[in-house]
Amino acid sequence: MTYESAIERLTQIVEKLSSESASLNESMSLFEEGVKLIKFCNQALSAAKGKMMEIKEELGKLKMEETE
Repeated sequence: MTYESAIERLTQIVEKLSSESASLNESMSLFEEGVKLIKFCNQALSAAKGKMMEIKEELGKLKMEETE
């Protein structure tokens, strides 16, 4: 699963829950799925942030080498 596909599915879940056409059991299942997707998205964003920080550090090192 990608971040983008998780966001797309979350959008579908929100639309379904907002329409109030889901039964209680279906609503609970959708809610549970949504929570799992949110956790996945948060982990993906944290990983991306960590990677960006690594790249930023590396770029800073390269700039320092150029000025020496």
